[in-house]
Amino acid sequence: MRIFLDIDGVMVPAKSWQRPELLNDGFPSFSSKATYVLQRLISEDTIIMLTTSHKGNHSVEEWKSIFKNRNINIENLQRLPTNVDSLSRKDEILRWVNINGISDDFIILDDDKSLNELPTFLKENLVQTSALIGLTEEHLEIAEARIISQRTSLIESEM
Repeated sequence: MRIFLDIDGVMVPAKSWQRPELLNDGFPSFSSKATYVLQRLISEDTIIMLTTSHKGNHSVEEWKSIFKNRNINIENLQRLPTNVDSLSRKDEILRWVNINGISDDFIILDDDKSLNELPTFLKENLVQTSALIGLTEEHLEIAEARIISQRTSLIESEM
């Protein structure tokens, strides 16, 4: 499974009136709810694809360390290419999918409203958070249902 993962508004609630707590690595702490949900979604075969605007600020190994410092172990972490063309999140994801394709089940965890304009086959797998709240257990239920639906469709298409 592949998880396209944003950070601000998903793992770190974006509250403009409150500065987020920074950990020793200088990056904001993740909400405990978001950490719990992401841990539940990750399995041995999960690929985390960072879509966050921060993706180019750290190497993949530094990102793994950031997640590990927040009690999330990620073996397979990737990131979208640096957004040198100032594309919207929707267009960044579309470009990546058009170049690489998607052969496994996936979900998109993001608060970006531009993703509402994704083509149906991608939007059906969008779990959109509220930027002020971030990822919650309700999103876990939605994500799990979408993953099950994808796997069911795959099995039916192979029959």
